[in-house]
Amino acid sequence: MRQVQSKKSKGKSGCSGTFYFCLFTLYLALSLSLSACGYQFRVEGAGPTIGGAAATSSSTSPPPRLIVRTLENKSFEPNLETRYTNYLRHEFSSGSGAQIVTDTEAADLVLSGQILSVIVPTLSFSQTTTLESRTEVVVIVKVEETRTKRLVWAQTAKGASEFYITPDLQFNRVLQNRALEQAGRFIAEDLASRFLLQLESGQLAKPTARPASDNADTNVK
Repeated sequence: MRQVQSKKSKGKSGCSGTFYFCLFTLYLALSLSLSACGYQFRVEGAGPTIGGAAATSSSTSPPPRLIVRTLENKSFEPNLETRYTNYLRHEFSSGSGAQIVTDTEAADLVLSGQILSVIVPTLSFSQTTTLESRTEVVVIVKVEETRTKRLVWAQTAKGASEFYITPDLQFNRVLQNRALEQAGRFIAEDLASRFLLQLESGQLAKPTARPASDNADTNVK
């Protein structure tokens, strides 16, 4: 009778061990499965697009080579053309999509223009003096093909900047010069942005490549 009980106890112990072994094996299999699945969550390709359209690749065509000539000053403000031309060259070189080159290099396009007017209207005043003024500058530019002289783009831009009037006349002139400089930067930035918009829309496509023998004709003299 004791032997029978001993066998029964041994049988229960064996079943219990088998059960825990199976449970451990199942847990290990699940852990490995979840761990393996964790490496499957990844994104490949360009990702989804609106409307299911395929992603477009960026244009690999070289930018047009542009010469920016010194502006012609038609206003009463002296020595303004040099500063405004430098503003244009700086903004067009960084934000117009064109490559700025010098007059001695071959170019596809040439930009020229005029400073049409500079006015300084009064914004606020008292019974005895002016308190605040503003500089307003109007510039017109055009872009032509260097070879055919065909007009490809023209734009008029206006820039303005305010400044306060002080009792010191010399300091007022300094403030007015700073306002003129700021207005010129506004104009250059606006023109460069508009040029880039036209270029990206395809309306200012780079002229077709020309034979090497024709490159000499593109130099501005």
